[in-house]
Amino acid sequence: MDFFKARKHAEIKPARIVLDNDTTTLFTSSGMQPLVPYLLGETHPDGIRLVDSQPSFRSGDIEEVGDNRHTTFFEMLGNWSLGDYFKKEEIEWLLEFLTKQLELPLEKLHVTCFEGNNSVPKDEQSAGIWKDLGVPQERIYFYGDQKNWWSKSGAPDQMPVGEIGGPDTEVFYEFTEVKHDTKFGDQCHPNCDCGRFMEICNAVFIEYKKILPFTDVKGKKIGSGDVRFETLKQCDVDFGGGLERLTAAANDNPDIFEIDLFQDIIKVAEEISGKKYSTDQVPFRVIADHLRAATFIILDGVIPSNKLQGYILRRLLRRSAIKLRDLGGQIKDLSKVAMAVVKSDLVSKVINEEMDRFGKTLDKGLKEIAKIKEIDGKKAFDLYQTYGFPYEVTEEIFRQKGQQIDKGQYKEEFEKHRELSRTASVGMFKGGLAGHSETETKYHTATHLLHQALRDVLGPEVFQKGSNINQERLRFDFSYDKKMTEEEIKKTEKIINDLIKQDLKVDREFMTVPEAQKLNAIGLFTGKYDETVSIYEIGPNFKLDPEAKDQRDRGGYYSAEFCGGPHVEHTGVIGGIKITKEEAVSAGIRRIYAELLKSEI
Repeated sequence: MDFFKARKHAEIKPARIVLDNDTTTLFTSSGMQPLVPYLLGETHPDGIRLVDSQPSFRSGDIEEVGDNRHTTFFEMLGNWSLGDYFKKEEIEWLLEFLTKQLELPLEKLHVTCFEGNNSVPKDEQSAGIWKDLGVPQERIYFYGDQKNWWSKSGAPDQMPVGEIGGPDTEVFYEFTEVKHDTKFGDQCHPNCDCGRFMEICNAVFIEYKKILPFTDVKGKKIGSGDVRFETLKQCDVDFGGGLERLTAAANDNPDIFEIDLFQDIIKVAEEISGKKYSTDQVPFRVIADHLRAATFIILDGVIPSNKLQGYILRRLLRRSAIKLRDLGGQIKDLSKVAMAVVKSDLVSKVINEEMDRFGKTLDKGLKEIAKIKEIDGKKAFDLYQTYGFPYEVTEEIFRQKGQQIDKGQYKEEFEKHRELSRTASVGMFKGGLAGHSETETKYHTATHLLHQALRDVLGPEVFQKGSNINQERLRFDFSYDKKMTEEEIKKTEKIINDLIKQDLKVDREFMTVPEAQKLNAIGLFTGKYDETVSIYEIGPNFKLDPEAKDQRDRGGYYSAEFCGGPHVEHTGVIGGIKITKEEAVSAGIRRIYAELLKSEI
């Protein structure tokens, strides 16, 4: 942070792991994610040079955890140029940071660049800058668009027209004491999975926009087909460096789980289990990563459930519990291990309650296994889905019975499920980055009206706990400890529709956190917001039922709330809202479904 602040970068505070008012993605998965609107051209209130450290979580990596380098939760160090400096300055500063600030030996650094394709040229410029700075040609590698290209949608041929992207350059650290394993190929290289190389950071150069292909007078495509790009007027830099991996490189130790962030967790797990990390690395790694991730997810307001973020949290905790059990510990002691991450009564309570539930589920699962005479891969996967049994547990029980499971069939079932999850996750993330349809934008504004209307009807203790929007409906989760009455539902709906009829103006204003607090804007004032925040304000000069319970001054606005947008410009275009369902989600959490009226009120 100091390195880039000294180079005129403004420090911005990180986003929450579970983003407020973002229905498009389960978790913040990179430092870039909260900044996409600014990479797309919006003006950032803190300027054109930014730096931060963003806690990030990637659910797609859960099953990868166990080797020496994969984690689900990590800190992403990031710096950005929004139309200011570009490749030369970024690569020069990056090499200076790595070799002088972190004192990594230059001879152990290898870099990769984009090799180009039919529509985008080879990135000779980045390679030339690295070479001029002293990286020899033999340690500069070129890879295709599956490795050294970034866009929200992936490779160039997967990008929709209008989307931005560009090549990246990646830096790998070579752990020279690690011998190459030939099962990963005859020759070792930076993208080899043998463990000798570890990617520690990368810089994306966002310089292209996909445009329509050339066509003849009859509309037939000419030349390279679907893929054609133009150079952006504003070229951006997006740098990301994993704190844990950079630390492992600084220690010249290929095992990131031997850095101090993980060692305290592992030591407590060793004491509880009676086993040693040196002889049982995989289960200790899973426990250390998953509990670190689970702790911060819980602190961001998530509780275990069977849906969305709660489902991921449940998977993390139950997988950790099974690994602790495999080591000889008891699942009831899992919260003691988590206290090595952060001492928190909330975290301890949530984990203990989940372990109580899981203990009962575990007993049911063991009884179910006892009923099965022959088990195949599909049944093993069903046990994993239903009871949270990892494959290794089921395999061990049937090995004791003299049976063998078709692991290939299990993997096939698992990959089907993972692909479905990945597709859904990418769809959510992509939907938020690519902009919103007119209908989704109406629903987004309606959630702000719904949030405040619920506080008016039920009281100021009501706060949003999650939401999801698609073309057909909005779904809104909120804190409340009992079922709403029909009268309360109708009153909430009437307030919203009355405000829509008033055709209230929707304004966006940037202000400091103290100013937002003075305005009584709805948000979580936990010190995690930037000094300048985005507030959406709905309805100056609104008229409201005098019996409303939440009558705090919001500067004359009906609703004032932390949000990144987008929203309609005035409420009349929403037309009207119908609440279709109200139900329980979990203890103290309720859920409302609502739809736009088919015709305007």
